[in-house]
Amino acid sequence: MIRLATAADLPGVVAVYDAILDNEIATGINYTNWQKGKYPTAATAQSILDAGTLYVGVDEDGTVWGSMNLNAIQLPEYVKIDWSIPASDDQVAVIHTLTINPARKGQGLARQMVTFAEETARQQGKTVMRFDTWEGNKPANHLYPAMGYRYAGSTDFFFMGYTHSILNLYEKKL
Repeated sequence: MIRLATAADLPGVVAVYDAILDNEIATGINYTNWQKGKYPTAATAQSILDAGTLYVGVDEDGTVWGSMNLNAIQLPEYVKIDWSIPASDDQVAVIHTLTINPARKGQGLARQMVTFAEETARQQGKTVMRFDTWEGNKPANHLYPAMGYRYAGSTDFFFMGYTHSILNLYEKKL
């Protein structure tokens, strides 16, 4: 089940963040370009929860297997992109910090989260979904086009104030 998060979900969300970062350290395979202790953190999860835009994927027993921030905030760098789907800011939904516990990879859960985000955005009256992902995130850069997203371009971001990253941006008409 995917639903709006509650305060009780925060430890599970943080556990998924940590599992991703620990897995990247242990395997040497980095798909996120995130850094442990810098992003994402418990404070990240708390701020998203406080904004009312934190969604979680949970098992029947309440175990959190993934999360995302679904809002309408387009990062300043988005203006550098030549979007092909015209939309006013109030028509755009944006997925940020989509996470799936690495122990659950290969189960189609990221696809479920994106589909849920699309349905939720439509219900909110949004007509376009946009988001970015690090250029080295092979799973995400494969998944999004497979789900009908158009690659809109790449640009340099000074991600969370600690690292320069080239992020790929995607869009889809809802």
